[in-house]
Amino acid sequence: MQIIEDRHLSDFIQYLRFEKRYSDHTVRAYQDDLLQFQQYLLKEYELNAPEAASSMMIRSWMSSQREGPDGVSPRTINRKRSTLRSFYKYLLKKGVVTVSPVAAIAAPKVGRKLPVYVEEHQAEELFSRGNYGDGWKAMTTELMLKIFYQTGMRRSELIQLKYSHINFFTNTVRILGKGKKERVVPMNPELLQQIQKYEESKKGIWEDYDQKFLLLTEKGKRLYPHYVYQIVTSFLKEFTTLSKRSPHILRHSFATHLLNNGAALNAVKELLGHSSLAATQVYTHTTIGKLKEVHKKAHPKG
Repeated sequence: MQIIEDRHLSDFIQYLRFEKRYSDHTVRAYQDDLLQFQQYLLKEYELNAPEAASSMMIRSWMSSQREGPDGVSPRTINRKRSTLRSFYKYLLKKGVVTVSPVAAIAAPKVGRKLPVYVEEHQAEELFSRGNYGDGWKAMTTELMLKIFYQTGMRRSELIQLKYSHINFFTNTVRILGKGKKERVVPMNPELLQQIQKYEESKKGIWEDYDQKFLLLTEKGKRLYPHYVYQIVTSFLKEFTTLSKRSPHILRHSFATHLLNNGAALNAVKELLGHSSLAATQVYTHTTIGKLKEVHKKAHPKG
């Protein structure tokens, strides 16, 4: 989607991309929300200047998002409201507006969504009995799944992972996360050996390939989001009964299994690259069953 020509919208997108240094995926989400809002203003109010929108217009747009068979969830509406809040905050900073029209609009109530994760025995089965097949795609698939589960990377982080990000002396990987924030995560020596073997194999397969990124498709090109999604989904479908099977499930599993085995919440926060402990605390709800089990075994009155 392309923003209809508007200086303030274009400047805001450039600000997100180059000053805030948001990922392409995040910038695209902001851009799509703003285009949708702009089109609504044009259609309903014949207004081609989002900076002139009122609170009433924004409420009307948010309300319209819930209507019909394609109505979106309160969580999605909250995200769209957050996009507008950031946009008008930027306009305030630039002196384009004196008051944010979003300030007077309350966010819809959203029920707390607990992370979906793979059980430890299922993860064990995935990596011990997984049939990855043969050839380059099989090597990429196995390595991709192991990196996801052993480091807690996001899909976008895995796609932009470079061989140079891995330190074979300290057994760690440097991950470039949201907002270009870096974090260092330990890596299993066995996984590091597999990465070295994978990297060395490239020269025997292609004369010309993308040397910038670690994981490549069968054509020697950088991975893309849908490619990663399809591979992870098909494997999780084989070993779990989860209705959700996205790459993020392996990140949830990484965090949940760490906490289940006694890792400190703050340490898990750092490994995940969360800026706030509140974002990590959602995983404590998924470990309550484990805590009950420990209490029953360890406490005299359990």
